[in-house]
Amino acid sequence: MPDMSLHEQIKNEIKEALKARDEVRLATVRGMSASLTNELVTKKMKPTEILTDDDVLIVIKRLVKQRQDSIEQFRAGNREDLASAEEAELNILKTYLPAQMSEEQIRAMAESKKAELGITDKTKIGILTGAVMKATGGQADGNVVKQIVESLF
Repeated sequence: MPDMSLHEQIKNEIKEALKARDEVRLATVRGMSASLTNELVTKKMKPTEILTDDDVLIVIKRLVKQRQDSIEQFRAGNREDLASAEEAELNILKTYLPAQMSEEQIRAMAESKKAELGITDKTKIGILTGAVMKATGGQADGNVVKQIVESLF
């Protein structure tokens, strides 16, 4: 079944993780599945329906951001045990995201968008950041894009 949606793939991962007795993967995938069901309910769809891959990626990115924030908080509180547990989940979540662009690729894209849009002053930095984010198609971290765009001025 190569044309399985990302949502269906995640549902099947639960069975695979159960069979493999992979506790961390199982907990992560179950959490993802629960978040996807919540998203379905939010979008006024039935819990049995399937989200589009774009919607699934939005949910996964949200979960990745939550893990990154938690890791930061746990490290600030000297709770390395909790931080490493979150990191293990984060690594599993990242396997579902498209490959990320390198900083060089983002910089080249930002420079070409800046020229294309004719942006010369810092007051339009938000417009440029938005244009670059849209152009990367979710393959770049927002913070990285923001830093690169700011460095162009």
